[in-house]
Amino acid sequence: MKIESYTPKYRNQVIALILYLQNYDNKVNLSLEEQPDMANITTHYLSNNGGFWLAINDQDMVVGTIGLMVENSQYGILKKFFVHQDYRGTAAGVSHDLFATLIATATQKRLQHILLDTPAACHRAHHFYRKNGFTEITRTAVPLTYDYPDRDSLFFVRDL
Repeated sequence: MKIESYTPKYRNQVIALILYLQNYDNKVNLSLEEQPDMANITTHYLSNNGGFWLAINDQDMVVGTIGLMVENSQYGILKKFFVHQDYRGTAAGVSHDLFATLIATATQKRLQHILLDTPAACHRAHHFYRKNGFTEITRTAVPLTYDYPDRDSLFFVRDL
């Protein structure tokens, strides 16, 4: 298993994994058209001082993703954090490694906070975020305006 920066070579695998996990695993029912960032990861993440990382297994398959959008000198937004169900859990370490990569990059960029939105129905994700230092905030307390496709999202923030 390796964590590497996104390259267009993996575009179709990234889209397929995220749509599968959103719509079949989490039952969020989002289309690709509702998520313009997925259509051009380079523009939305990499060209704006952010990052997008992939967990790649030994068969060169994408089994996890995580993205960092940088909105200003203080806030980064964690996006598209997905891990295939066969690679979840402490033993696999995929979630931990992806998350550690994002936090290390955010720290290197001297960001002060990480903000995220996650569907209200994704209880496993809420547990992971709380366990990793995030605090839930109300929608009205979100300090930035940014696009999030699931309107039933919960919001979390973590200070760095």
